[in-house]
Amino acid sequence: MAHRRIFIASDIFIDVLLKREQFYKAGQRLLNIGLREENPKICTSALIIANILCITDKVLGKNEAKENVQKLLKLVTVFPVNADCITLAMSSNFTDLDEGMQHFIAMQNQCDLIITRNLKHYKNSLLPVMSADEYLRTI
Repeated sequence: MAHRRIFIASDIFIDVLLKREQFYKAGQRLLNIGLREENPKICTSALIIANILCITDKVLGKNEAKENVQKLLKLVTVFPVNADCITLAMSSNFTDLDEGMQHFIAMQNQCDLIITRNLKHYKNSLLPVMSADEYLRTI
């Protein structure tokens, strides 16, 4: 199945930016997909970008974290967080509000699937959910 928009969760970006050994390669390959015009768009949310900045700032320092996020912003389409997504997440069966919000942001923006390492938190997703490795095996 051809995907037009792939929504990437924060853990994948953080794995790449912090070069987490066992997850880095798959995450990097996934992000490289978005570099070519004929490939699906790599998408995420403004909340995820803010979370990535906060987490990587603590590990890499403010300047390197900002530089990395600036590079990332050139690769991804960033969707806004809106009140509807928050309300839908709060009234959904998602146990984690953050994942629920990401799910509804992806849905509102016609994403075809969500890619994350945290598969169990998306068990109530109406969209297909895969790990980076699973997705890479399908292309």
